[in-house]
Amino acid sequence: MVDPDLQSIQQVRTLCQQATDALEKLKTFTQQDIDRIVEAMAQAGYKASRHLAEAAVKETGFGVVADKTVKNEVATKNVQDYIRSMKTVGIIHESKDGKVIEIAEPVGVIAGIIPVTNPTSTTLFKSIIAMKSRNPVIFSPHPNAVGCITETVELMQKIITALGAPKEAIAIISHPTLKSTRELMHHPDVALILATGGAAMVKSAYSSGKPSYGVGPGNVPAFIERSADVDKAVADIIASKTFDNGTVCASEQSLIVDQPVSPAVRQALKDHNAYFMTRQETELVSRVLVTSKLTINPKLVGQPAHVVAQQAGFHVPENTSLLVAELDGVGKDYPLSIEKLSPVIAYYKVNGWEAGCDRCIELLKFGGIGHTLAIHSNNHDIIMEFALKKPAFRILVNTPSTHGAVGYTTNLAPSLTLGCGTAGGNITSDNITPLHLINIKRLAYETRPLSHVRAKKKSGRAQRKLITERDVRQALSAGVKIKIDDNTIVTPLAREIGTEKGLFE
Repeated sequence: MVDPDLQSIQQVRTLCQQATDALEKLKTFTQQDIDRIVEAMAQAGYKASRHLAEAAVKETGFGVVADKTVKNEVATKNVQDYIRSMKTVGIIHESKDGKVIEIAEPVGVIAGIIPVTNPTSTTLFKSIIAMKSRNPVIFSPHPNAVGCITETVELMQKIITALGAPKEAIAIISHPTLKSTRELMHHPDVALILATGGAAMVKSAYSSGKPSYGVGPGNVPAFIERSADVDKAVADIIASKTFDNGTVCASEQSLIVDQPVSPAVRQALKDHNAYFMTRQETELVSRVLVTSKLTINPKLVGQPAHVVAQQAGFHVPENTSLLVAELDGVGKDYPLSIEKLSPVIAYYKVNGWEAGCDRCIELLKFGGIGHTLAIHSNNHDIIMEFALKKPAFRILVNTPSTHGAVGYTTNLAPSLTLGCGTAGGNITSDNITPLHLINIKRLAYETRPLSHVRAKKKSGRAQRKLITERDVRQALSAGVKIKIDDNTIVTPLAREIGTEKGLFE
């Protein structure tokens, strides 16, 4: 019998070689070729959103089909709408004077780590942004979501091969193990790692010695300030925190409520079927949901509120939206002050925005630094205080945190990989897009000659003339020709336009 680890390691090596060959072919594709392929990938993924969501819930037992469908739609249609006109091939920018020309190059073979919480949407997203930037991607799926991730990969492979791209440009480890994932992340042919998953997996990616984009935990605080529209704020928070049963890392984990509006917030939460737990019930949930190492019990990730309560030993109605734990502090003595990945939320009452500010910082530092913070307020000055001083790189105003952070209800770049900056141990604070997966080559013409060159100019020697895109467009507008000779340099874009319009003589 073949050892499973050895078999999976050999598969990784084979996939890496095939992906390296695929990279050489992708490098020959034009922007038009790539855009046509990506458009088809997005359309196919969007059409399959519901089916893939059903497959994910059936296999993993996590989350809600309707919400996972929306995730798949965001990963396809919303992402494609944002990146459709994005230049990722060849000349992508030319300075106004034509002296610096930027040229895109793919980074190389990408290792894509896929989590069990968002398996199909993350696979769709990473496939699309990898292809948009002409990079092959090899997926290492979570073992408990291999089936639905494989189905997603096969769908993407079918689309790209029909349009002339190599099937090996999107690949998957069929029987993933810890050793095969490690082999993938350390393989010399892999240029970059896109790591989405638990803290240990992200740390492993950063320890591989490879350039990596990872994410940090999202212990997101949501502050409801006294000037807020309470009804809208609570409705947004309920919609966000219950979305896919709380499995999105950008969902609210704690409510910090300004004292004057606390009674209204409590009532609004109850009107939305939230259940305020007693101290004893809070302790019971803490014991079953949070381990001694302050990690979440995987059996309760993405489970409905009534199931969490049942496992803790008490009963709530099946239509309960959230379990609300009123806490007095933050830290290891308050286990439910961490990221909970379930419909359980902490509740803190504070007096004034300064106290709310302090509590938000405590929570971020305890496990969500650099990720996301939400504020519900109509006071611009207070909003700006939060924006300028809080250690989070997505400050979301009067919007559901889950939907706002990924660019669904905001104008942030639609993305399922959210950087937390150096504060959160990440290389970027951005929402990841295809532009993070290209290297930029720069062609730079001299603009400040050295003294001996200037001296030659003074001596009367002929100087070479530079014709840029700007020069060509000005000549075109004026209806005049441009004379070129052996002492004329024409930038590539200027030559293309001038030749097409017959401007040169």
